[in-house]
Amino acid sequence: MTAGCNLVTIPARQGKALHLKKGQFIRVINTHGSQVVDTWAFKEDDLNELMSMEHTRSAILCLLPKVGDVLVTNKRRPILTLVEDTSPGVHDTCMSACDIYRYRGLGVAGHHDSCTDNLFKGMKDIGLVPPECPAPFNLWMNVPMTSAQDGGKLHFAPPVSKAGDHVTMRAEMDCVMCFSACPQDMLPINGTLAKALLDPSERATIYDAHCEVLPESAFPADLFPVPKSKYFLQG
Repeated sequence: MTAGCNLVTIPARQGKALHLKKGQFIRVINTHGSQVVDTWAFKEDDLNELMSMEHTRSAILCLLPKVGDVLVTNKRRPILTLVEDTSPGVHDTCMSACDIYRYRGLGVAGHHDSCTDNLFKGMKDIGLVPPECPAPFNLWMNVPMTSAQDGGKLHFAPPVSKAGDHVTMRAEMDCVMCFSACPQDMLPINGTLAKALLDPSERATIYDAHCEVLPESAFPADLFPVPKSKYFLQG
C-alpha cells in the first residue's frame, strides 16, 4: 500500500463522495479490518447512469467480483475495474443499502444512521443529488450462501478482512463515487455478534474507513484492459 499522504476519511456511520476521472484509481482501505463500506459510482455528467450490481452480475456471471473484473452501469457500460484486492476477496453484490425502514424492522423507534441517508448526504456535500439509492457494492460484507439444494439461503457473518486490507478500482469513465462506513450495529456484518437483538444496550463498534485517489501512473498502463464481451458494451 502507498504511504497514504492524500487519505480521505470516510467517517464512521457517515458518507463521503468525491470525483474520479477516467484512468484514475480509487483505493478503499478497511483501516480497522471489520468495517463494511457501501460503495456507489455514478457517471459524472449523467447521474442517471450508475453502477449497477444486477447488471454487473450479468456481465461477469459471478456473485463476487474478483481482480480483473469490470463493474458496469445500468446501461451495461464499464464504469470501474477491480485491479487490486489484498483481502480474501469476500464482498457482497446482493444486499441493498440499509435504511430507516430496515432499522424500524429491527426495533429502532427513533433515529438511526443509514447507508441510504449517507449516500444522499455525501452527494449533497459536493452539490449533487443522486436520482435513487441503487444497490451498492458492499466492500468486505460477508453474506454466505448455502447450496442450491438447500435453497441458496443467505445469512450475515462478520467480515473476514483484516486491518489495512484495501481494494483498488480504476475509473473507466469520469464518475462520482460515494462511500458509506456502514452504521449497521445490530447485525454481525461489522464484526460483532447480534447481541443487540437480545439486549438493546449492545451495539457493534462502527469505525472510520479511508480512501485515496491514485493517478493513472500508479499502475501499469496495460493492467487489466477492459475485455471484449458480449455481456456489456465497450465504452
